[in-house]
Order: sequence, then C-alpha cells, then structure tokens
Amino acid sequence: MQNTVRNKFPAYCMAWLLILLALPALATSVGVAGLFRDKAMVSIDGGPPRLIAAGQTVQGVKLLYANSDSATFEIGGKQRTLAMGQSFASGAGSGGKPRVTLSADPSGHFVTPGAINGSSVMFLLDTGASSVVLPAGEAKRMGINYRAGQMMGASTANGVIPAWRVMFDSVRVGNINLNQVEGLVVETGMPAVLLGMSFLNRMDMRREGQIMTLTQRY
Repeated sequence: MQNTVRNKFPAYCMAWLLILLALPALATSVGVAGLFRDKAMVSIDGGPPRLIAAGQTVQGVKLLYANSDSATFEIGGKQRTLAMGQSFASGAGSGGKPRVTLSADPSGHFVTPGAINGSSVMFLLDTGASSVVLPAGEAKRMGINYRAGQMMGASTANGVIPAWRVMFDSVRVGNINLNQVEGLVVETGMPAVLLGMSFLNRMDMRREGQIMTLTQRY
C-alpha cells in the first residue's frame, strides 16, 4: 500500500500543476488609454495598450460595458468604473512593492485620482515640480493651516509666486501610500494639484509610450 501511494503521488502533483498553469493570471493594475462604445483600450500590468470588447476577459480583467465617458470592469470579483486616463491597482508589484499604472490623456498628461491627508484630489504628474503642489483653495478644503508653514518663493512659468512649505501626513495614489511628504501650497497661478518629486523621488518610474508605471521603492 505504501508503494502504491508513492507511485501515485507524482501523478497527483502533475494534475495540480496542470490545473494551476491553466488558471488565468490576475492583473494587479489596469489603466484606461481609450474609450469607445462597448470597447476600451487598456493597459494591464504596465503592458502595451490593447483593445478589449464588452464581455471579454483578459488576465482576469473583464470589461462589462463602456462608452465614451467611462468603462466598467470586473476585477477580482469587484466592479470598477474608470474614466479616460484613470487607473486601478489591485495589488502589489514585483517583489511585493506597491505599484500603480497610469495612462496618458489625449494631451499626453498623466492625470490620476488620489488623496492628500485622506481627502480626494485629482493629481497631475509633474516631474518638473520639486514637491507636491496644492492650490490654497484645496488646502483650505482639507483644513490645512498652510500659513503656519515656511513662506518662500516658488518659480513658475509666470514668475516667482508666494508659497508655503508644509508637510503632508499622507499622499496616496492607487495602492501607494506615503507618509510625511513635503509639499507646497500656493495661493495664485496654480489650477491643478501637482504630483511632484517629493513623492516621485520615492518611486521607480517606467514609461512605455502612453503608459507610466510607478513602483514604490521605500
């Protein structure tokens, strides 16, 4: 009996191996690069954009429906609705490090939802900004007393403007969440929230065409 079990064990192992190999690989990040009726152009796990149709499943990502405004996916058993240029990260990247994939909008800019101190914002990725830059109106909405910070001058395309250096408790993009991130709050000339180098310096950044992948280094 013992010999019989030993002889059958490798067969059981092979059967399980074949089952595991047959399982679809589950995506950890999905970015929307194009929207059409019942179709969407998506980048999965930082790969090149590909067109998928409603009802189609690729790497565990199923497109339920889409129009020119947004696309709704089923990812990991949950529905996620993404607009043009938005992305969703469902897990960690290689080596267990958090990762998020961003898709460029039609103007070539990387825009993504995120949060500062737990308050939702829409970030514009800007490698030319030394810090995360927040308009004063947004800072007031979040209850940040930015005038208690250090006043300084910030150089912009319109010249030097007054700014206050502050420290954000947390800055989050996708499943990447950093604590104690240096920021600037400006009262004039800043229509967007900039995701600058005080956040990006702690990332490994990889761009392939219209796709930007950020992987947290520390």
